[in-house]
Amino acid sequence: LLRRLWQEKMTLFFRALEISLPDMLSRSSRFKQLLQLWQCITSNVNRCQSTGYGAPPNFPAPMSRMAAEPFLNGTSSIYIEEMFESWKNDPKSVHKSWDAFFRSVEAGMQPGDAYYPPPSLSALSHHVASIDTKTISDHAKVQQLIKSYQTRGHHIADLDPLGINKADLDDTVAPELELSTYNLSEKDLNREFLLPNTTYIGGDRSVLTLGEILERLKKIYCHHIGVEYMHLSNREQYLWIRKHFETPSIMELTPDEQKRLFKRLIQFLAKKWPAEKRFGLEGCEVLIPAMKQVIDCAAALGVDTFVIGMPHRGRLNILANVCRQELEAIFCQFSTLEPEDEGSGDVKYHLGVCIERLNSASGKPIKLSVVANPSHLEAVDPVVQGKTRAEQFYRNDTRGDKVMSILLHGDAAFSGQGIVYETFDISGLPAYTCHGSVHFIVNNQIGFTTDPRFSRSSPYCTDVAKVVNAPIFHVNADDPEAVMHVCTVASQWRNKFKKDVVIDLVCYRRHGHNEQDEPSFTQPLMYQKIAKALPVMDKYAQKLINAGVVTQEYVQAEMDHYGEIMETAYSNSQKEMFLRNRDWIDSPWKTFFPSDMDLKLKSTGVSIDVLEHIGNIFSAVPKNFRLHSGLERVLRGRAQMVQSRTSDWALAEAFAFGSLLGQGFHVRLSGQDVERGTFSHRHHVLHDQNVDKNTAQPLNELWPGKQAQYTVCNSSLSEFGVLGFEVGFSLSNPNTLVIWEAQFGDFSNNAQCIFDQFIASGQAKWIRQSGIVCLLPHGYEGMGPEHSSARLERFLQLCNDDEERMRAPGPEFEGGQLMDSNMIVANCTTPANFFHLLRRQMLLPFRKPLIVMTPKSLLRHPEARSPFDDYLENTRFKRLIPEDGPASENPEQVKRLVFCSGKLYYELKKERNNKKLDSDVAICRIEQLSPFPYDLVKEQAEKFKNAQLIWAQEEHKNMGAWLYVHPRMLTALNNGRSVKYAGRAPSASTATGNKYQHMREQNKVIADTLEVTMPGVNHYKMVKAKFRYCLFQLIFDPSVDLPNSSVTSSTIYGAVIAAIKSVFGEYGLGQCKHLLKVKVFEDELGIVVIRVLDAHLQTLITSTPFVRQISRIPAILKCLFIGGSIRACAKATLNYHRNNLIKDLPKASSLDSTIIMNTSS
Repeated sequence: LLRRLWQEKMTLFFRALEISLPDMLSRSSRFKQLLQLWQCITSNVNRCQSTGYGAPPNFPAPMSRMAAEPFLNGTSSIYIEEMFESWKNDPKSVHKSWDAFFRSVEAGMQPGDAYYPPPSLSALSHHVASIDTKTISDHAKVQQLIKSYQTRGHHIADLDPLGINKADLDDTVAPELELSTYNLSEKDLNREFLLPNTTYIGGDRSVLTLGEILERLKKIYCHHIGVEYMHLSNREQYLWIRKHFETPSIMELTPDEQKRLFKRLIQFLAKKWPAEKRFGLEGCEVLIPAMKQVIDCAAALGVDTFVIGMPHRGRLNILANVCRQELEAIFCQFSTLEPEDEGSGDVKYHLGVCIERLNSASGKPIKLSVVANPSHLEAVDPVVQGKTRAEQFYRNDTRGDKVMSILLHGDAAFSGQGIVYETFDISGLPAYTCHGSVHFIVNNQIGFTTDPRFSRSSPYCTDVAKVVNAPIFHVNADDPEAVMHVCTVASQWRNKFKKDVVIDLVCYRRHGHNEQDEPSFTQPLMYQKIAKALPVMDKYAQKLINAGVVTQEYVQAEMDHYGEIMETAYSNSQKEMFLRNRDWIDSPWKTFFPSDMDLKLKSTGVSIDVLEHIGNIFSAVPKNFRLHSGLERVLRGRAQMVQSRTSDWALAEAFAFGSLLGQGFHVRLSGQDVERGTFSHRHHVLHDQNVDKNTAQPLNELWPGKQAQYTVCNSSLSEFGVLGFEVGFSLSNPNTLVIWEAQFGDFSNNAQCIFDQFIASGQAKWIRQSGIVCLLPHGYEGMGPEHSSARLERFLQLCNDDEERMRAPGPEFEGGQLMDSNMIVANCTTPANFFHLLRRQMLLPFRKPLIVMTPKSLLRHPEARSPFDDYLENTRFKRLIPEDGPASENPEQVKRLVFCSGKLYYELKKERNNKKLDSDVAICRIEQLSPFPYDLVKEQAEKFKNAQLIWAQEEHKNMGAWLYVHPRMLTALNNGRSVKYAGRAPSASTATGNKYQHMREQNKVIADTLEVTMPGVNHYKMVKAKFRYCLFQLIFDPSVDLPNSSVTSSTIYGAVIAAIKSVFGEYGLGQCKHLLKVKVFEDELGIVVIRVLDAHLQTLITSTPFVRQISRIPAILKCLFIGGSIRACAKATLNYHRNNLIKDLPKASSLDSTIIMNTSS
């Protein structure tokens, strides 16, 4: 009876083991259940032997008839119960043997009789005694071995065509890939093991020998493909990849596919110009069929537009063989021909192109756009992504089903250039995602002359891609069929998951960095091997011949045919007399430019109805929306301005955006903190204070269903990547106002490469226009060297206008200047002029980049306001705002004519009024610095013909606009008059970090501007800073017990500082923080006196109502008095308490109660 019981339980156990291993052993919890079941059986038998009873021991009360089975304990019964419940819902959800078992139990069979072992395992009953825990352990070890190959197999893959290096720079073999790690050996190779459901290597077989398992794993993971995908956190994604590599025979090509692959490997440029500097693909010829494979697969899945970015290596091959640019146009680039049209042009391996052609695989038309780029490696990446996003936006392709990007990289650049990470970082952000890109890395295992061991710290050059959970496929570039499979999987991955994927083509570079470079100086052994290596086309041709797929005659015929096509095109190119730069436009706007362009600029004003409509919507609180109390005040202020028909900077910007949206122009504003604005002035996205993620965008509700879309999006903390993205966005469609705003203008130099290589010179090099607008906060307010200057001088230096040539006057003077310029630089002083500048950007018949030095302090300056009349029809942008005060009435009597730009105007005007010099000094504001307003400067100089000319600026002499405007002013004056400089002295740093030093320098600038040449007037004296003292009463929540000494001057100061920051941002805080101080705190009376500069008094008074707690104690600050000294505050305190005492006396019944009431108050 005991033997029978043992056999019955062991047979059932092994049946459960067979059913469950593929699913259970890979999961620790299920494996523990099996072990518990095994322990249960052993324990029961031992108990039967020790007690002498043949019957099984008692079990807990059964939950069903299933629990009456004698082999079940509490743990396993729960598991069987779950399986039984699943069977009742769907009999097919369990194994057939369990189905039969459950049916027998339901039919009424007694426990122990319902199970019948399957024929395949009938022999087990005769060998049960020989089975032990080692069998289970070995199954688990084999499954761990399979997982190790899936995780680490790529480390020992045969990836280097030269056989020199490991792609991960590590020649060791991971212990996890050794049999000995699992106590297995060659003796176990013929043993059969069950395969888990986490692998597909078995195909239709569920059992393989250990030898077969190893052979298949090595072929999949350690041959010519190394698959990195186990870092993915999404189970569906890594199982999908596993299936597309592990399924048997999935990588095999048909003979027709092999023939097509061979044809795509044929190259020509290397034969015709072997020594020409062209950055050829020799050593990675497989890139051409690889790109074609990705494009073919994507096109078959519905993609019809491809935006491509790549470095110089292989560009001409891509243009000829992938994009099918006219071969004659390519060959002309190798000739010394004069350009026929505009532009300075660029070297042939930087050029872009836009081609529309028929895709042979899908039979549908596709568009290929290769974006032109400089030699600055990887700089084109964000530009490509921005252009891709724009194409998707205009086609309403919200999932990237129609438009995708392909990016090519070099190995050293991919791991070395920070812009690669910046581009990956924004790839998943809602306003920047392109829904996945395919990345190719031409990994020639060397960076110019630098060995990879000295050019990166990571094992692979691709490791940066793991930050976005991108799968990475390393592949030996000398195995074209492996490359084709990887490309197919990559294209399908991008289509299914809309995520990035990286293809690492491990190859070599047959020549040096270019065809004229000698690489053996630094890599002698590598190039000895390269010299002996056969080209991949020869290797593959021989493979196909040996396999009987093609013959030698077929190979030769195909090469001859391709050669004939190339020779014909080459012959035709020799007949060309000129180069046509327009053949290389990567972003053509075919229907934008009018045939008869009118350069007479039109009005940029709008009607009063439009202004009032935008103003009313922009200042209204959305319905059923709980707005922050501080923002309610801001909106009330806007409504008051609309009612009084005036505007500040934020309202003027809204007028510009809103009116353009109403005219059908899409507006996109991007940058760090642009939704609110760095200086808390914009608030284009309102946030509900009670409902998370409930936001409102008033500018998208101006004319619902009739206006264009307004996009405002906070970016990542990046300048280089985000500005590049916005430049790319601006290339796609000229009818979009694309704006990038820097947090502070000083930070824009992080994106200097984009300014230099794409914005300033893009049209000259590549005949493409961009209307990108860059808003760069600029102005000296004592914020230190990184929060003062947007480096105006650098942008002016990039402008192409000739300082010695003034265009002939006429009605098209202004428009002609703009047309001839490469970009526009402006520094506005009024909201209305800023409004007209933005609108003019869209209403011009062409596009130019616009750089604007935007204000900080002028955002809330009481004089920086514009009446509605300055926005109406027949108004326009003013390149120069002339003097309109008393000095203009008697110009002959004016002694000085000051030209300036930006916020300095208001400081000069204030001091001129203080000194009563309004009739002696005229101030003109140059709003557009480039192109320079020669005509208007000349007109003002002639008007004030007796005045001395002065250029005034806040910046240091070697910075700012001085070095740009000085020679141009002389040209405008025909060198007939001199111009004096007034400003800071030359400096290595843009600004001082000391507040006192800043004030001293600023006062000197004003002094030098107004009085430096006035006879009989003393030199302007330094004025001591003027302070205001604010008296506050500190009121606590009476229901809260105050800890002793918890509130101090320091904690009050901290609360005030936090309130200022919350209302005015870091900029407003930085302005007043330095000299703000809590001078008096009397805790018994709750009296606080705070000192602040007079210029920042309004900032303090506006912020203190937002103090809600001090030292985590609910409290408020009530302003009682503002004076010029502490003594005045003391008097105000006495008066305040005296008044309270008089008010409380009638309520008092005795002197004691009066004292108590007065103390409480």
